[in-house]
Amino acid sequence: MKRGLVIGKFMPIHNGHIALINFAASHCDELIVSMSFTPDDKIDPVLRFEWIKEIFKDRPGIKPATIADDFDDETLPLNERTNIWAIRMREVYPKIDILFSSEFYGAPFAFNLQAEHILFDEPRKSIPVSATLIRNHPFQYWEFIPKEVRPYFVKKICFYGPESTGKSTMAEKMALHYHTAFVPEVARELITSNDITVDDIIKIGIAQTERVKEKTNVANKIIFCDTDLITTKIYSRYYLNEIPDILNDLENEIRYDLYFLLDIDIEWVADHLRDFGDRRLEMFNLFKAELENRGIDYIQISGNYREREEKIKKIIDSILV
Repeated sequence: MKRGLVIGKFMPIHNGHIALINFAASHCDELIVSMSFTPDDKIDPVLRFEWIKEIFKDRPGIKPATIADDFDDETLPLNERTNIWAIRMREVYPKIDILFSSEFYGAPFAFNLQAEHILFDEPRKSIPVSATLIRNHPFQYWEFIPKEVRPYFVKKICFYGPESTGKSTMAEKMALHYHTAFVPEVARELITSNDITVDDIIKIGIAQTERVKEKTNVANKIIFCDTDLITTKIYSRYYLNEIPDILNDLENEIRYDLYFLLDIDIEWVADHLRDFGDRRLEMFNLFKAELENRGIDYIQISGNYREREEKIKKIIDSILV
């Protein structure tokens, strides 16, 4: 049996890594994919390893593994440096017959490992990307990011503010314009009046959070959300005079990359769930204060509907560069 090895940080794993791993797997009976990690990694090692396992879950011959990168010494000459790697690999893994790489260090590492070396696309002509490029410019290299990894880079945009400020309409319009998903105000699917209970508000909070996670998994670079858990907590305080502890936990589960605070300078439109038409300024100031109390940056959006759309599109376009 021939056993192969591919090493890397996979921060994140991308289509170039996947091509290398698939190539390697076709040239051996068992392939160890060794992911190194340190406490200072820019992307959580547990998450990175989950991506690798998920991508290759149906490939029993591919064996993902992790190894703490506490043995490297970048000051040494390459031959000495890779010899240290080889010693550690022999301590941790069974005998390696073939090392597969796309890197300059492949040949000396394989020599020290006493393994054959097979080079794969070192100039990266077939898949011109790197993990650094993806981390720095994910949207420019979106096509090279596996579907399992893309949700990590999706930007979450929250349309935020009191009732009848156009949040629902704006979320749907922006999603249509940018060919992506949006998250509605899930409460409107769950209740028919504002005569609610603590159980109702908890169900709303859970459902809103789960819907954001669900839609993030299918979003195209960016996702637009109508409301958030801060909003749920505001209405919980107003209607119930209390905020269940679970809403605090749920708020911490989702972090939005940008808040648009929608102003009240448009016409009030009444419906069966809107109660604060005579207190619009008070509610607006309350919503604004909740962001400021948390130290959350926001962009206030005023003007008529057309002006609002133009302002928002300009900002989103700059994010997608």
